[in-house]
Amino acid sequence: MPLVEFVGIVDNSPEDVHGLARAGLQGGSLTFGIRMAITYKDSGVDLEVYEESMRRLPKLMHRTFTPRVMRNDGGFAGLFALDFSQKLFARNYKQPILVSGTDGVGTKLKVAILAKQHATIGIDLVAMCVNDVLCTGAEPLFFLDYVAMSKDDPTLLEQLVQGISDGCIDGECSLIGGETAIMPDHYEPGDYELAGFCVGVVDKSNIISGKAIQSGDVILGINSSGIHSNGYSLARKAIFDVGKYQLESYIPELQTTVAQALLEPTLIYSRLTRTILSHYKTKTVVHGLAHITGGGLLENTERILPPDVDLIFERGSWPILPVFQWIQQLGQIADSEMDQVFNMGVGFVVIVRPYFATSIQNMIKSLGFECWPIGQAIEGTGKSRFAK
Repeated sequence: MPLVEFVGIVDNSPEDVHGLARAGLQGGSLTFGIRMAITYKDSGVDLEVYEESMRRLPKLMHRTFTPRVMRNDGGFAGLFALDFSQKLFARNYKQPILVSGTDGVGTKLKVAILAKQHATIGIDLVAMCVNDVLCTGAEPLFFLDYVAMSKDDPTLLEQLVQGISDGCIDGECSLIGGETAIMPDHYEPGDYELAGFCVGVVDKSNIISGKAIQSGDVILGINSSGIHSNGYSLARKAIFDVGKYQLESYIPELQTTVAQALLEPTLIYSRLTRTILSHYKTKTVVHGLAHITGGGLLENTERILPPDVDLIFERGSWPILPVFQWIQQLGQIADSEMDQVFNMGVGFVVIVRPYFATSIQNMIKSLGFECWPIGQAIEGTGKSRFAK
């Protein structure tokens, strides 16, 4: 029932004010108005709709669960056992080291929002976090998400978390919790933000840091699916501002629309690294792993190099994806700029001992990835560069 508050001007003495307010009928001149009690819904947050959103999420989480997840539905935190309870599956860690990673998907979100296509952007979110964790040789364990939006929208939230759930299955980790923030004064209607957090584990003796990279090692490049989730500010500038294309424009050289090309999900490399590392349990065969994101091939491999080794990459040793050629032509972008911003068709790098390079390449191809020898390690000063 609304709260009624009398606000008045009276000709009576002060002692009469309370009586007039109670009766609302007596005294000289009385002016009154009605002030309604406000609710959370009035401020833009509808708790009933929010609860509907929350009811849609548990099934999307449960499909990612492994036996190590300890069910805690409705609790304040997710629970995860470090190892399996069954001896058959036990990892038997000697010195388990937890590995964490967090990321977002940048302005690829803007494309998804404008295109009203939200089903796969969650895969990108998982990929950006999980692929970083893989670079230590770790096994991804679990994932947490943060979704912020301007208003409660159960259908939109379900689409976003469906993508995150799909990404967790591909990334071989469990979605055990998350946060949904409704912030009506912070985001414009229809806008949202995503952030992800992945935790993995690796035995201390099996950490891959890049320190073992040595002269003669072979660099294997693994294909990306497209732009992945980096460089979208430059891509959008070239396509929309310079090229004057629309999201629904069909691009013959790409055989797809602009929206489809830009929203192609980021590949997740969990199965690839697990297969390689589990195959060579007693030998140190893989010396370095790198996720090729913003900064391109050179910057992201240089960050794992020891100070006395250089990496030399051979241009033309892998195919440049058409989407990058199209963007470069539209914006008349220099090669050096393209190399620094985009993955250029190589989404992940594995640096291996030369004796095992061919067998590992074949193993990667058997998993459905493309893989090419794209360079080698030489003595140097900790730099990555292209061969002259």
